Amino acid sequence: MNMISLWAVVAIGLASNLDNAGVGIAYGVRKIHIPWYSNLAIALISFIATLLSGLFGNMIALWVHPWVGQWIGTIVIVAVGVWVLLQPFVEKKPVVATEDDPPILTRLLRNPEEADKDSSKSLSLGESLLLGIALAMNALAGGFNAGITHLNVFYTSLSVGVFSFLLLALCAGFGEKYAAEKLGNRATVISGLLLIIIGLHQIL
Repeated sequence: MNMISLWAVVAIGLASNLDNAGVGIAYGVRKIHIPWYSNLAIALISFIATLLSGLFGNMIALWVHPWVGQWIGTIVIVAVGVWVLLQPFVEKKPVVATEDDPPILTRLLRNPEEADKDSSKSLSLGESLLLGIALAMNALAGGFNAGITHLNVFYTSLSVGVFSFLLLALCAGFGEKYAAEKLGNRATVISGLLLIIIGLHQIL
């Protein structure tokens, strides 16, 4: 693996998991403990999601010209980056009250403490599964991009899994309300920008 590919693998792993930093700090502030096995389950979900989407990208790459694959990968990952980048602004808009609740995965990303269903101040293995699925959404785009642009899918998936575990564990360690409020929005913006940069870098 050359240095450019290694950079892309690490960048995808980091960009796919910056939401974990915000979630980890939110849990730290609220004194909700994340056991290592729950954190590992979340990381494994991200690893599997990235691997499956990467294998799907590999399949698509068999049927299209490499140049077309580069553009498809770029469009997908840049589109997700723009969507992530716009989330803080979309969430600030006033929402008309309706009887329907937002989707549960959306609620978990906005209020991750809702995953602690039994209010035990500890994230059980079962509770971590739903949170893991919510946090793995960004990993799908990164995995697909790796597969269709011929990056090593396994190493990309491993990078996503490792960064998932590390960011959630480390950021849960320093929970200060000021940091939680500031880093939550900044992590989302940085994540979106990184995804866009990764996509554009692949066609320049």
